[in-house]
Amino acid sequence: MRIATWNVNSIRQRLDHAVRWLGESRPDVVCIQEIKCQTEAFPKEAFEALGYNVSVHGQKGFNGVALLSRLPLEDVTHGLAGDDGDEQARFIEAVVSVKGGVVRVACIYLPNGNPPDTEKYPYKLGFMERLSAFAADRLKLEEPLVLAGDFNVIPEPRDAADPAAWTSDALFLPRTRQAFRSLLNLGFTDALRATSDAGRLFTFWDYQAGAWQRDNGIRIDHLLLSPQAADRLIATGVDKHVRAWEKPSDHVPVWADFSIAA
Repeated sequence: MRIATWNVNSIRQRLDHAVRWLGESRPDVVCIQEIKCQTEAFPKEAFEALGYNVSVHGQKGFNGVALLSRLPLEDVTHGLAGDDGDEQARFIEAVVSVKGGVVRVACIYLPNGNPPDTEKYPYKLGFMERLSAFAADRLKLEEPLVLAGDFNVIPEPRDAADPAAWTSDALFLPRTRQAFRSLLNLGFTDALRATSDAGRLFTFWDYQAGAWQRDNGIRIDHLLLSPQAADRLIATGVDKHVRAWEKPSDHVPVWADFSIAA
């Protein structure tokens, strides 16, 4: 089974890219972030034609997440528990049945949090606290669980080409990285780092200042695995070449393969 995540930065602008990449990679489950459309405007038919079941949690013009799966999506949850007043579409969770059990997947578009001296940063930290509470609860089920998405967190200095440029950014502030470590310390494995110590392992390159051409990237798209998922991890990959396509997203797909019969 291949599970992937990709912040497409507008699904309607990147639909051709998404279809092309799905044909190349053929993932079984895909977590998509920043679709930037309402649920009913998501182009489900294009993905259903490729054999995917689709579930969407959209929002007009901003945010929005979606799950694509070759297997039926069951027990779908829209929105992260813990704040009834949160109207931002940043979380969707579902279960897929596999031989011998289930795999649970949560698609996450964690808040950016910038500028840090505004209400946006406390919202980011609050979201991370709610995510940790959700994750701790789900771990009790002892299922293969994958938290996948754009976390807007640079975990370590090696996850940025120029760490000094990010010291005052909400993605790299000490409290952000501490909150991310607290999530990992619940018992999750960072899939990419479990399989590679490679340098310059980036998933995002800004559109500005020639970041892509200079490989001035950061790693902020993650797949975090419960112990039951980590035990079945085979390989991971970053489809960096997608960033070189015409009019690309500033993020690229990240995937992990598991020894689970899909």
